[in-house]
Formats: sequence, structure tokens, C-alpha cells
Amino acid sequence: MDIEKIDNVLESLLFLSGEPLKAETIAETLDLQKSEIKAAVSRLKKKYGGKCGIHLLEYNGKLQFGTNPAYKDEVAAVLNPIREKELSKATLETIAIVAYKQPVTKLEVESIRGVNCDYTMQTLLSLGLIEVVGRKEAIGNPKLYGTTDEFLKRFRLESIDKLPDYDDLIRSIEELKSRQVESDSLYNEFEIPDEQPPEFLQGEEVEKVELPLEAAATLTPAAEEESKEPPQQKEQPQ
Repeated sequence: MDIEKIDNVLESLLFLSGEPLKAETIAETLDLQKSEIKAAVSRLKKKYGGKCGIHLLEYNGKLQFGTNPAYKDEVAAVLNPIREKELSKATLETIAIVAYKQPVTKLEVESIRGVNCDYTMQTLLSLGLIEVVGRKEAIGNPKLYGTTDEFLKRFRLESIDKLPDYDDLIRSIEELKSRQVESDSLYNEFEIPDEQPPEFLQGEEVEKVELPLEAAATLTPAAEEESKEPPQQKEQPQ
């Protein structure tokens, strides 16, 4: 299969699917080398990048078309998938800890943050940004949590190995205590509950801030549909 045909076939697959496709699966099914798919992805990223309305996303070995975050306001105005919300500093700190320390238990997250994290963990679970990945071999077999592909997609990361420096990220979050940062939120697609934390979570910081990472929300066809439905309630972490 010549180069032009590989690009066109890959482009067609991603457009028709709407869902993320594994690059490895595409290569095996089409009897192509992984290097050929990788090269095609590189070419398509140049085509679907910059000011183009569609961007090619690559994360955790998967490929998917999504909208250009530069046009999120116009897209939202027409499709109105959700209303924009900001994540609390507490939630940002929690997702950062899970991302860098995974697999990690809720108790370990609370030990690092110094406060009860029931509310923030439940929020992240409902958004599909973290999930239960197993149980720790310890008394009570507590659940272990890790980030999801949805997390990688929202942060525009190819893999967990591409995370920025942990200390730098935490310092950035801490700096937000005294000032607001103007940036594009990664979580434009998600509707964060307006409810206040329950009484037993007194002490939880809930100052609203913008995400301090250099990334922006990207709407994919599947995400646009999902955002029209309320998030499903998931099991309360133990």
C-alpha cells in the first residue's frame, strides 16, 4: 500500500469511527508495519493541526479525531453540550497525586493532602478521570486507583510517561491560592456539581481556579454525545 493510500485509509477510519482506535490494531488488520502507521500519523497531525478545525489526538497508543480547542467557545455556542465549569484546587491536587503516585489508595492520597478526599475522589470517578485498578495487599484490601484514557485525552498526553514534573505541577497549583490564572480549562466538557462538600469534609479547600497546565479542552464526537447526559453515579470509594 503506497503512502498516500495509507494516509487516506487511516483518515477514513478515524473519521468514520468517531471512537478511539488502537494504532497497533490498525497496523495488524491492514497488514502494515507499525512504522508505516506511525509515519502516517505524523503526516496527518500536520494536516489536522494548527488552525484546522479538527485535530488528530494520540494517547496511550490510540488515535482519534477531536475539535480544535481554539474554537471551543464557538462550538459550544452552537452545540451547547454543557456549561463551562472550573475545578476546585482540591480536585486538581487530588488528580495530580493519583496521576503521579498510581496505583494509589484513597488513604494514601489523603495522607499526602492532609485532608479527607471522599468528595474529590467521587467527583473524579464520576468524571471518568480515575478508576479502580485493583486492590492493595494490606489489611482490608483497600482499592487502588489510577488514571484513565479519558485523563490522557483531556490532558493531551500520549502516555503517563509524558506527565510534567510533579513538583513543578504542585507548585503551580499552590501559586493559585493567591491569584486567578487565565487559561483554557481542560474540563469544559464536564459539569462540576454545585453542591457544597458534606459536613464531615470540613477543612476541604474549595477555592475555584483555572487549571494551570498548558492544555485545553477537546471535544470528540463521542464526548459531545456523552456530555448531553448526566454522569452516572459510581460506587463510593471505601
